[in-house]
Amino acid sequence: MLNGLPHLSVGEGLPLVVLLYTPQAANPTGLARWSTMRIIRPFTKDFTVYVVNRPPGLPPTTTMPDLASVYAQAIKTTFEGPVNMLAISTGGSIALQLAADHPDLVDRLVLAGTACTLGPDGKRAQRAYIERARQGRRPSPALAEIVTESASGRRLLKCLLWLSDSGQKDHTDAVTVLNAEDGFDLRGRLHDIKAATLLIQGDQDLVYPLELARQTVEGIPDAQLIVYPGRSHSGTFTDKRFAPDALAFLTDIDRT
Repeated sequence: MLNGLPHLSVGEGLPLVVLLYTPQAANPTGLARWSTMRIIRPFTKDFTVYVVNRPPGLPPTTTMPDLASVYAQAIKTTFEGPVNMLAISTGGSIALQLAADHPDLVDRLVLAGTACTLGPDGKRAQRAYIERARQGRRPSPALAEIVTESASGRRLLKCLLWLSDSGQKDHTDAVTVLNAEDGFDLRGRLHDIKAATLLIQGDQDLVYPLELARQTVEGIPDAQLIVYPGRSHSGTFTDKRFAPDALAFLTDIDRT
């Protein structure tokens, strides 16, 4: 199944391919698995959900089109016809590239907490992550600045993120993906996306600012945007409205 890519599958119904960012190129475990299941569980009543991850050991020169090609090949060999897709954060960057490069493979596309390129704060934080990893330091504390603007919150979060890296010494796969996203800018290709597209975004997202989300939607033919006021990057896809809004679009239900 899925051309050898690490994946979780749960639920019943038509396939829904889910792309998320995980530090390791493997199925999530522990707290990461719990948080993943919390996001996808509402979708399992209507779809067989496939949470698909990248293969380990990709070349360090891997680009976003390269990543999209890996997932595209898995979709081609596993499913008949185009699939519905739910993609979050860096997973959304990959999904946008895939939908532009392989428009015949995606039917409906729901994106959350993402955009056609990283914002300046997102780039700075991810580059700091990459540099810490190259220095042999625990890299995740570099991401604290894009989670909260509170100085005290960042100090606490840096400690928690430092602890989250314990037991993981090799961050090569994460660096490869973040390097690929650093060079990702689809603003000139958005018109190539043919999938019916919905982007859900918090107006306080520091990684992919709302202005970039608006540019993304404006560039994709007939795309829709839902904005959650006061919600941060991670607050967007943990919001209680997220699953109902995404499901209404994926199942083409008019809730107005």
